[in-house]
Amino acid sequence: MIYFDNSATTKAAPEVVDTYAKVSANYWGNPSSLHKFGEQAFNLLEQSRQQIADLVGAKLSEILFTSGGTEGDNWAIKGTAMAKREFGNHLITTEVEHPAVHNSMEQLKQQGFEVTYLPVDEHGRVSAEDLRAAIKPSTILVSTMAVNNEIGAVQPLDEIAAVMRDFPRIHWHIDAVQGIGKGLADKIFNDRVDFITFSGHKFHAPRGIGFMYKRQGRKIAPLMAGGGQERNLRSGTENLPAIAAMAKALRLLLADESAKVKRQRDIRLAILHHVEKFPNVTIFSKDLPYFAPHILCFAIAGVRGETIVHAFEEHDIFISTTSACSSKKHVESSTLQAMKVDDGIATSAVRISLDEHNTMAEAEKFNQVFDELYTQFAKLN
Repeated sequence: MIYFDNSATTKAAPEVVDTYAKVSANYWGNPSSLHKFGEQAFNLLEQSRQQIADLVGAKLSEILFTSGGTEGDNWAIKGTAMAKREFGNHLITTEVEHPAVHNSMEQLKQQGFEVTYLPVDEHGRVSAEDLRAAIKPSTILVSTMAVNNEIGAVQPLDEIAAVMRDFPRIHWHIDAVQGIGKGLADKIFNDRVDFITFSGHKFHAPRGIGFMYKRQGRKIAPLMAGGGQERNLRSGTENLPAIAAMAKALRLLLADESAKVKRQRDIRLAILHHVEKFPNVTIFSKDLPYFAPHILCFAIAGVRGETIVHAFEEHDIFISTTSACSSKKHVESSTLQAMKVDDGIATSAVRISLDEHNTMAEAEKFNQVFDELYTQFAKLN
């Protein structure tokens, strides 16, 4: 079996599953309880928080636990809107964001907020100059992804940071769900960003757990009221087994990161350079420096994306259409639409997404199967 759908979700690492099981069995106290079982749980909670903070170069107080990327995106956006409404009602994002960002913005529009969607170029990237031109005195938030989940485009975070330094009172949120462990830490954790969201199941942690970086001193309103956990910002009894497991997964992910990134990039390029030779293939994730090392998106003209996915599945190779959030809904890629790709080609798009466990042998097998399927599709057309 070849699994090339890691941007949808990753397999939990055995060591991570082991940590989850051990914490579930041995640290079952509530971290808010005063007795020794509660104290043991609280200590492990803060040890996990410190480990994550150390791994990403943040302060202990800047790490907040969430249920994943969707909650983190909603919290950064709506929490900022609630906390800063007296200072303005204008929000800026891009046309290629994940639904967790886009739909949050649309909800806020219904509540009277103004939203500007920045356009993208033919590579799915926004312009820092367009961002600067869009900022108003009423702007309170800019939200941009680090890596596009559909085609792997890396946004110009350095250039965006340069713009944002001229507007220090505006919150800047980065959705880094697809960017963790991909050699982009220096761009994501820059000296200007205020909020960064992550999802554990994208890097071999359990599902239903994530974390958010919140720069010290930045204000954000809580979305859930209750017992005051997470420094009164995110109430609810902490999911300690998943938190400890996520800390373990992050440590494993970042070990030898550069070597893992190089391997993924080499595998991606081996597939890209093979499939791009075929006349009916369109590559959306070009061989350019501003694409992530693990995502490749392409189309075969005249063949719908779901047909391609199922054809590979018959060979025990698992890829996806552009996004797991839209694939079963048969929704066209919002990123390709924003790039003004013709609908006839966009509906043929599929995505390969790698992780550090994929191999060059798997790429070679993929290319072999691709040749067979391409011939079959050509006969059908």
